[in-house]
Amino acid sequence: MRVGVLTGGGDCPGLNAVIRAIVRKGTQEYDNEFIGFRDGWRGPLEGAVRPLDIPSVRGILPRGGTILGSSRTNPFKVDDGVRRVKETLAEFEVDALVAIGGEDTLGVAAKLWAEHDVRCVGVPKTIDNDLNATDYTFGFDTAVNIATEAIDRLHTTAESHMRVLVVEVMGRHAGWIALHAGLAGGANVILIPEQRFDVDQVCEWVRTRFRTHYAPIVVVAEGAMPKEGELIVKEDELDAFGHVRLSGVGDWLAKEIQKRTGKEARTSVLGHIQRGGTPSAFDRWLATRFGLHAIEAVNEGDFGQMVALRGTDIVRVPLSEATAKLKTVDPKLYAEASVFFG
Repeated sequence: MRVGVLTGGGDCPGLNAVIRAIVRKGTQEYDNEFIGFRDGWRGPLEGAVRPLDIPSVRGILPRGGTILGSSRTNPFKVDDGVRRVKETLAEFEVDALVAIGGEDTLGVAAKLWAEHDVRCVGVPKTIDNDLNATDYTFGFDTAVNIATEAIDRLHTTAESHMRVLVVEVMGRHAGWIALHAGLAGGANVILIPEQRFDVDQVCEWVRTRFRTHYAPIVVVAEGAMPKEGELIVKEDELDAFGHVRLSGVGDWLAKEIQKRTGKEARTSVLGHIQRGGTPSAFDRWLATRFGLHAIEAVNEGDFGQMVALRGTDIVRVPLSEATAKLKTVDPKLYAEASVFFG
């Protein structure tokens, strides 16, 4: 069997670990051949490929990013996109495809399988941890560790100058990074997309912190919104999956805090720093296991499935279920963190 592999959407640590596991197990146990499609769904669209074999995946386990490249290409938004994808797969004699990505990448895979009989198996990747049907996605743990380290460092400069520091982290629709990193980093306020925030309440928490002679750290997800206001976008132009680029809530909030409290406030936007660098031990472990189980599903002919983490077990769930809705922060978890606000 010849198997195609692609990585789509935003890059994150652990992608190379998945590729390595797929190729190693597929070659050694199933005698599969592999071909890598470059830059996400652009590869099958344009016939952009590279060979994948065991020598090509040696040494990539600790590397961030992806040796295959990535993009936010959506073949369903391209003229004759589906036909071109199927023709490319036929040209390179690809029997099955492993798509590694988040809701957008796997949404394409789910639709190609359900409507066009393209034999796909999905692997869940996103630093936002917002994919349904899996407890964790790889990339999330590394992003949280990076954000937590940044918050740890910002505490010292905040207290040295007795100023408010607002830390903006990624999280368009789900506040998992903000919640985990904020709680682990000892933030005094955590703001997430699932819960609209009251600016006056945020300012009162800031004042409370100063009354105890400590400088406050406010962690805000990029998709968080005040009770009265709209999502702050960096650019109005939409990508191929209909998303705007978000950035700015941190700066806006810092100005509001300074204006209302009279305390100096600064912003640190972590942005793509959260995506980069070497994967954590947990993400290497999880990504490797996902890869091993994905190629097993391919060789068992169990297509239209995504591998998922349930507890410590790797299970298979339908791609349609995994991409039907986003996994957002439970209000009970947010309530736990609120004990430390102020």
